Amino acid sequence: MPNIIFIAPLAAGKGTISEYLSKHLGYEHISTGDLFREIIKSGTSLGEEIKEIIAQGSLVDDDKTFQVLKQKLETLNNNQLFILDGYPRNINQAKLLNKLELNNIVVIFLNLDYDVAKKRALGRIICPNCKKTYNIYFDNLKPKVDNICDECHSKLEKRIDDTEETFKKRFNIYLEETREVISYYKDMNLLKEVNANQDINDVIKDVLKIVNGDKYDKY
Repeated sequence: MPNIIFIAPLAAGKGTISEYLSKHLGYEHISTGDLFREIIKSGTSLGEEIKEIIAQGSLVDDDKTFQVLKQKLETLNNNQLFILDGYPRNINQAKLLNKLELNNIVVIFLNLDYDVAKKRALGRIICPNCKKTYNIYFDNLKPKVDNICDECHSKLEKRIDDTEETFKKRFNIYLEETREVISYYKDMNLLKEVNANQDINDVIKDVLKIVNGDKYDKY
């Protein structure tokens, strides 16, 4: 099976898909967003700086992001499959990542319409403990008990960056910066596209077909 890079806008389902692949296929889910949230919770000066950047809807600079990610990748053993969620976001990050000469990579582009992404993002609530994601606007994604995680019973939280103004800004940045990334990986014959407007179960099925062919085509 290949290591995976996900390219997608907010609320495309990267977290849910990554959770499934981690649980059933043993992938290590590496989310730059989670790494940054851990730093924010640490209360350090860097954490406060990153918190302010994210709250404004901006992105942490490429060099800082790359160093954090590189250190994480270095902790993995050679046989550990991994998913990169939220990186690379732009062509400079893609070229920095290429310097690591990672092997056995597939890049999966989760293509999602703006209106669908907006509804998913603004209704999203997340468990801070087990990272399971829910959505207050979709019945099949609501927790069984309001604001309580089904899995570990922790109180659910809304991300600080899930506001309408921040969403619009970040989605527009995503469109502008990822065009080159998509072309970059397409030229390298690494890119696979999945329609992320579908029900999340159907998206997972399509991802499984890319990752391991017909063996996992029944989700």
